[in-house]
Amino acid sequence: MNSITASASISLSLSISSPIRKPSTQFLPGKCKSLISSNFDWKCRALGEGSQSQPQSQKTQPTSYQGVYGPWTIEDSDIREVILYRSGLVTAAASFVLASSTALLPNDSVMSNLLEKNLDLFYAIGSCGLGLSLYLIHIYVTEIKRALQSLWFLGVLGSLATYSTLAQPAGKNLVQYVIENPVAVWFVGPLFAALTGLVFKEGLCYGKLEAGILTFVIPSLLLGHLTGIMDDGVKLALLATWLALFVVFAGRKFTQPIKDDIGDKSVFIFNDLPEEEKANLIQRLEQQKSLD
Repeated sequence: MNSITASASISLSLSISSPIRKPSTQFLPGKCKSLISSNFDWKCRALGEGSQSQPQSQKTQPTSYQGVYGPWTIEDSDIREVILYRSGLVTAAASFVLASSTALLPNDSVMSNLLEKNLDLFYAIGSCGLGLSLYLIHIYVTEIKRALQSLWFLGVLGSLATYSTLAQPAGKNLVQYVIENPVAVWFVGPLFAALTGLVFKEGLCYGKLEAGILTFVIPSLLLGHLTGIMDDGVKLALLATWLALFVVFAGRKFTQPIKDDIGDKSVFIFNDLPEEEKANLIQRLEQQKSLD
């Protein structure tokens, strides 16, 4: 009995004299941004010394990318947006290829006649695909994105107005009416201006040759048709070039990493912050930079 009591006394004295030491928490620059609201997907973490090794039972953490305003990760919602963005481009490209094929196929072919009966449908589907891509496109300067979306909206309104007030009363589809009446380019042109802006962005950001060429081919063909300075042979050559490059452009989008179309996610999170939190975050980052 005395030995048991003595053992208990020794154990109690050891537990009192040797307090449990908590691992020190060390702030690592860029890993914790308490200034950013918890409503965002930005994860703030204070990493302790012992957090470097994780149990094997835990799930593998997503890859972290360092952005201008801190680290960020790719989430499932980001992947869905990129896939929808690229799907919109493929839809627009496929619709354009089908509609443009009528100008390159023999007039009396069965395929040409079948496609001509559905030109308005192809035009509508392609416009919707382009609109989806412009809605989901990631551009750092919000004003540029809004400008492209506004051009798309004006183009859609102009197309609807041209179809309902001019093409339909004349017994023609929209595409045929624009071909026969070049002045109608003024009404549908903003839609293709938005497309030009999108391919210009892709060419500028990723150095894609086909996108860079499309930036000149699209407005050249439309302006040539509007002004009448191009003969049909030149216009057909530009149309065929546009068709081929658009297919290559849309197809190559699926060869890019998902990360490319997301861009620097920290910039978009920063842009969504209130002005006061933006100022505080910039001040904090400048302080960290001066310490480094």
